[in-house]
Amino acid sequence: MNVHRRYGAAALLVALAVGCGFLDDAPYGGGRGTGADRHLAGPATPRPAARPESPPAHSAHPAHPAHTESPPAHPGAKPFTLVASGDVIASYPSVLDTARQDAGGSGYEYRRILAGVRPVIEHAGLAVCHLETPLGPPGGPFTGYPVFKAPPQVADALRATGYDSCSTASNHTLDDGEEGVRRTLDVLDQAGLRHVGSARDAAEAARPAMLTAPGGARVAQLSYTYGTNGVPLPDGKPWTVNPIDARRIVADARAARRAGADIVLVSPHWGTEYQTAPDEQQLSVARAITAARTAGRPDIDLVIGTHAHTPQPYEKVNGTWVVYGMGDQIAGIMESERGNWGTIARFRFAPPEGEGRRWRVTSAEYIPQLSDHGPPLRMVDLTATRRFPDVREEIREAVLSRGAARDGLTEGR
Repeated sequence: MNVHRRYGAAALLVALAVGCGFLDDAPYGGGRGTGADRHLAGPATPRPAARPESPPAHSAHPAHPAHTESPPAHPGAKPFTLVASGDVIASYPSVLDTARQDAGGSGYEYRRILAGVRPVIEHAGLAVCHLETPLGPPGGPFTGYPVFKAPPQVADALRATGYDSCSTASNHTLDDGEEGVRRTLDVLDQAGLRHVGSARDAAEAARPAMLTAPGGARVAQLSYTYGTNGVPLPDGKPWTVNPIDARRIVADARAARRAGADIVLVSPHWGTEYQTAPDEQQLSVARAITAARTAGRPDIDLVIGTHAHTPQPYEKVNGTWVVYGMGDQIAGIMESERGNWGTIARFRFAPPEGEGRRWRVTSAEYIPQLSDHGPPLRMVDLTATRRFPDVREEIREAVLSRGAARDGLTEGR
């Protein structure tokens, strides 16, 4: 059995403020480095063609087709739906075996693994994922725990499933060193996926992944990790992967807002593995960053966490939704069966009700999912089947364990 343990000694510095008072006065800056939309309960509609944004740096591939929209205060601004999912760990032996079989014995194919959740992903206005591990060269070798290197074909499968952007800061980001970081980001560029959390140079580290939703909202995604399993950052390149630091997160969020972001989404890789309850780091950082405001407006609009390998609670903190942990999206045979459980978070945003006000979350949902190892391995949307009722109920209990139902969170369809 493969295991995926947290290395406590790898934890990076977390800067927290007593009472969060520093956050309103924190200096602005860039931090270290200076589907078709639908109503949630309504029918699915194909995602429209979208206008490309500027090509990402270092990319020889055409720009990722981003969704179009107008500024938030513009009379034509429209609501949109955003979905997010958890850790993609594509090189456990059982996952590799399935991907090889699905490819007919030559290469690796991940589209069929993800097919069960594709309708949820591709019918959202924007979709973000978390790529936990580095990608290897096309011919491999590929490795699982404890030092991961996954087939690059997973990037094309994520794009085909409907994802627009992936966070990449994790405790495994440096498993293949600086070369692995560069190769991974090159592959994501080629697949047409935005990315954030690791970088090839300081300028790239200072930029969020900027996405444009149907109807005009510009969404900035930021990504950070609690540690790197004790692997040091490359000499002279502290920007290679982003550490969790509350001050830096807020400064980055404010910089993204100045760069035109209407909505700022933070993707932290944090928590204690296989533990449903958020740990003290998660609680403290969530309180600190959601308390930050500029001119009375929250600096951060949504927090979606990864790493714990089990679904964790959703909760409104200081008026902002925090998903402490979504669980895994693709995983092998894990240390605990909970490692094969996950959720897809789905939030519907509506334009501000006045000048200088935030985009509002008007509907919040979770969709329970399971990595069913069959064989073959397939992602299962638990709302679309009568199988696994016990798993669905345990996910529900975990997600709602901090009172999210009182704030309007419901199970999606």
